[in-house]
Amino acid sequence: MRNTADMPTLCPAQAACPNPDCSTSGRIGIHAHGERRYICHGCKTTFAATTGSPLFGLKTPQGSVLLVLTLLAYGCPVPAIVAAFGLDERTVAAWLKKAGTHAQAVQKHLVCQGQVDLGQVQGDGLYVKHQAGTVWMALAMSVFSRLWLWGAVAPHRDSALITQVVAHVRAAAQVGQPILWAVDGFVAWTSAILAVFRDPQPTGKRGRPPLVVWADLHIVQVVKQYTKRRISGVKRTLAYGSQHAVEALVQATQVTGGVFNTAFIERLNGTFRTWIPALTRRSRTPARDVAQIETAMFWTGAVYNFCRVHRSLGGSPAMAADLTDHVWSIHELLTFKTASECVHVVL
Repeated sequence: MRNTADMPTLCPAQAACPNPDCSTSGRIGIHAHGERRYICHGCKTTFAATTGSPLFGLKTPQGSVLLVLTLLAYGCPVPAIVAAFGLDERTVAAWLKKAGTHAQAVQKHLVCQGQVDLGQVQGDGLYVKHQAGTVWMALAMSVFSRLWLWGAVAPHRDSALITQVVAHVRAAAQVGQPILWAVDGFVAWTSAILAVFRDPQPTGKRGRPPLVVWADLHIVQVVKQYTKRRISGVKRTLAYGSQHAVEALVQATQVTGGVFNTAFIERLNGTFRTWIPALTRRSRTPARDVAQIETAMFWTGAVYNFCRVHRSLGGSPAMAADLTDHVWSIHELLTFKTASECVHVVL
């Protein structure tokens, strides 16, 4: 990853006028290099390079903010950051909230747009203890690219939680491509997948057309069996689809082949537990509600997707999924514009 303290040069081609009444926002120039401000030659509006990003309006030097958010993304405890940087805990929480909200928008804008050839998707849940009780975190990822697709947090593990994740995975999927879901034995996964991955099929008759499950959708369940709290075996079951197609997708997406499993999502679970301080067991890191944990999840997940080099991929998961052509810096992630008027931003 690049040094987050190094600020890139101003690039008018990657900026857009924030004035909603301006119709010439493509004519952007540099107003001041030192203050890092742009100018719109159409309406004469000047604006900071950080306008519309979580970095806008912060009084702390930008380099320090980037370092703190980098540390938060990789699991540094908040008390350590407070002591090292002389910051108030509430300030750190506010920065993380802004970064997490922005990261969620970036994830939805770039990942959930029907562009990802999913191949094999693995889904699983995490049981999380925090200061006010317990919650569940559901996650899903694409195996071949290691791309984290979406996550959701709720007080209970139920169909509503799982459906949130499955719906966003469908939004990311290329229609017409074969998809294999590998999940655990929680029945809500299979029910949600079959309910979400279906489309109306016109019959030529009056009335609402029936909803039909995607033709090349396959679901397998991997259930671990325990004896005296130790894994004694693994039961693998085809819940929906074709066994032959499942075997072909496993060979194509797991690179090394083998049998279908949930090992990849379990490794991602371990990464999230390591990188999100609130998920560390017996941690005193502040996390008092679902919103705080979800904010941390999206910030960590976006950094994992766009800023971290995966050794087996030779790049980031987003690169492997053809969503970008380079590893992003933390600064690039934070200043990426997701608004519709910024469609000319170059990845």
